[in-house]
Amino acid sequence: MQQLEKYYEHVTLRYQLYNSLFLHLPFEGISRTGTLLTLFTESCLKGLKESKTPQEIIKKFFADFLPDENFDSLFNYLFQFIQYIERQVVLFDSTEDAAYEHIKLITGKGTFTELDAKLRNSDKQTEYNYLLQNASIRVVLTAHPTQFYPGEVLGILTDLDSSIKSNNITEIDVLLRQLGKTPFIKKFKPTPYDEAISLIWYLEHVFYSTIPELVKGCLEIGNLSISEWNNPSLFCVGFWPGGDRDGNPFVTEEITTKVASKLKNTVLKCYYRDIRNIKRRFTFKDVYSRVNEIEQKIYNGAYGNGREGYEKAIDLENDLLIIKQLIEKEHNNLFVHLIDDIILKVRILGFHFSMIDIRQHAQKHKIAWKQFGVSLNNEVEYVQKLLNVESVKYSEENIEAKNLYESILCIKNIQHSNGEVACNRYIISNTSSSADIIEIYSISKIVFGLNEDLPLDIIPLFESTQDLINAAEVMEKLFQIPEYKKHLISRKYKQTIMLGFSDGTKDAGYLTANWLIYKAKQELTAVCKKYNVSAIFFDGRGGPPARGGGNTYEFYASQGSNISSEEIQLTIQGQTISSNFGKKISCKYNLEQLFTALVENQIFPNKQLILNKEQNELMEQLSSKAFESYSKLKNNPTFIDYLENATPLKWFGETNVGSRPAKRNKSENLVFEDLRAIPFVSAWAQMKQNIPGYYGIGSAIEFVISEDKEKQLMELCEQSAFVKALFSNSMQSLAKCNFEASRWLKLNKKFSSFYDILQNEYELSKKHILKSMNQQELMEDNPVSKVSVDLREKIVLPLVIIQQFALQMLNDENLNKSDKENYNHLIIRSMFGIVNAARNSA
Repeated sequence: MQQLEKYYEHVTLRYQLYNSLFLHLPFEGISRTGTLLTLFTESCLKGLKESKTPQEIIKKFFADFLPDENFDSLFNYLFQFIQYIERQVVLFDSTEDAAYEHIKLITGKGTFTELDAKLRNSDKQTEYNYLLQNASIRVVLTAHPTQFYPGEVLGILTDLDSSIKSNNITEIDVLLRQLGKTPFIKKFKPTPYDEAISLIWYLEHVFYSTIPELVKGCLEIGNLSISEWNNPSLFCVGFWPGGDRDGNPFVTEEITTKVASKLKNTVLKCYYRDIRNIKRRFTFKDVYSRVNEIEQKIYNGAYGNGREGYEKAIDLENDLLIIKQLIEKEHNNLFVHLIDDIILKVRILGFHFSMIDIRQHAQKHKIAWKQFGVSLNNEVEYVQKLLNVESVKYSEENIEAKNLYESILCIKNIQHSNGEVACNRYIISNTSSSADIIEIYSISKIVFGLNEDLPLDIIPLFESTQDLINAAEVMEKLFQIPEYKKHLISRKYKQTIMLGFSDGTKDAGYLTANWLIYKAKQELTAVCKKYNVSAIFFDGRGGPPARGGGNTYEFYASQGSNISSEEIQLTIQGQTISSNFGKKISCKYNLEQLFTALVENQIFPNKQLILNKEQNELMEQLSSKAFESYSKLKNNPTFIDYLENATPLKWFGETNVGSRPAKRNKSENLVFEDLRAIPFVSAWAQMKQNIPGYYGIGSAIEFVISEDKEKQLMELCEQSAFVKALFSNSMQSLAKCNFEASRWLKLNKKFSSFYDILQNEYELSKKHILKSMNQQELMEDNPVSKVSVDLREKIVLPLVIIQQFALQMLNDENLNKSDKENYNHLIIRSMFGIVNAARNSA
């Protein structure tokens, strides 16, 4: 209750106060727009209760409050509502972010404070210190198009956050004026380089200072000094913009090189600022001149004036260490902590700043090798052919061969300029055989040198239902190949394996995908142990539960000791970057949560986290029935038609958000297999139906209850942290549903019965999850998040109604061209606010 009271005081009340400032901004018509929007919101709420369609709600609203306006004015008012709500969402985000330390238990569960206390009351200090030298938390920033705020708006968000923290009404008022004048829509699609620049902002302004602080916090708990610690990967940031080629024809080796260069340049500028700031303290004999020399060499590298700079990060670190030794020996350690801070940053961030991953689809590699002259027979023969190739040739017309060769060469060149860790991972999407990994191993050996150890981690990505089932078998075959086994020796016997939640959920449904990934991790852990290899799992997680999102601490803390947990690696993207890692305090909190979960698994393993035979059988049954239900939905003849014509799916390509196309192929017809997970999940989120986040759970639970296993299920939910986290995250998807908004589809002859199927499963899932979790209402166990969701859903409701109204009106075959364009525009403009308000919609 205390947290709820704090939320009301620091978020709800403040938002209401600051929101009232909108009404008094000196812009033409804004006061009237704000007043009408309040009335419109109430009309939407009332209309839905009375089972009115969006068309009926909007027509009645205009008849009641604007009876003299013509039809063209209707569009103008609706667009003004959209613009107003977009800014309300930004204001709410800033208000909630400013209250972060008040509404989050930043010293509670999953934080360093709790961890420190737990270690002090245990005999695990030695184990913890060993972990500090070997563990790793890697968050990987991806360029997936789910962040609808342009950079200018993100800047205002940051300033608003500061102003709200200090409750400076004058500054808030000025920033709201700026917000009113700032466009929220990008005129052009960003390039992959533009996406990289956007995310480098977070590296420079958040991660650069936060990661060293976290490392120092970890070392303090272990009573270790910086000089005793040598694990720069304890906290690190991966980077996909400019390196993720999968389905993105605009990512080239030139772009990758350009991004790597920008990362190096940015971190050098950060070092330069730090050196300049501390130089005024080091006025001692023999010290000032050395600091001055370091400053000049960093400047040369950062600003490219052609003079000599540092070639390697270790050279800069060594020069800093010399200064440290001088201060310790001759100047009584005065200000030595300032040098320590920079040494720590250089040791962690090097000249790479962030680690670029290269990713491409396995099918592209097959085509490339065919162009190299090596084709697929059976897997064993094909692998042997690949291993025997010592050189390759290709022509300019062999596009895939050229792309593959240049991708690997690009990795080699970046390692030379920025250091090996700058770019030493190649991810293979849609991996289905050991040959997929050997294709990359062989071409990389050719490019790097056949007689050299290969400085590259080759990472299979298992996503589809069948690939997840076969994953352990594929890796076992791979480990039996002598050449690859030798490669693993040079990689310290570590094998990173990526598991994709997004396409897994799209393919198998929420419950089955999560269960398959959970089982795959257990099987892969066992296979790796058999071959004395450390399994490092890299989770491809999106923002919402439908794409592996939700509470990350609960997820990782529930894995169990039979799942390898030496490192935690996961993707973060879109609003998850800005909401969970966009501010220093939220970034620190969420990274602490991940680290503490890793420590829990490694040092304080809970045997109860491992499911017993009976529980496994029950989960198998639930998964089977959920998959059966979801598959039946996917195979429904109306499924694709509904996606394409009843949801905003086809408008995602027009949002100018990301550089990557919405689907993998160029055909006009929608093919489900080629549809990307982000627009698939987002389309359901726009409809407030969130199908990928729960569909099939209700039917599955209904079945096990009919088999007299309700008590067994209740015990499973109570005893299994994995199942509890699974159901709890699904509650978030259910809590953001509003089937009333799209009920107009019941009147549509083509979609009426299909809509009933969707709504029935929603009702069934909600009913059974609540009962299984022993709760009366959704998210009852997380009241602060529930209030946040409820407030956001109320703010965004008018946008949902406007979008549904436009979708409904486009069903009219007699519309003229001008009205069609207006309705299309309404759909696209509504998307932005709906996505931003959800903060984890895709």
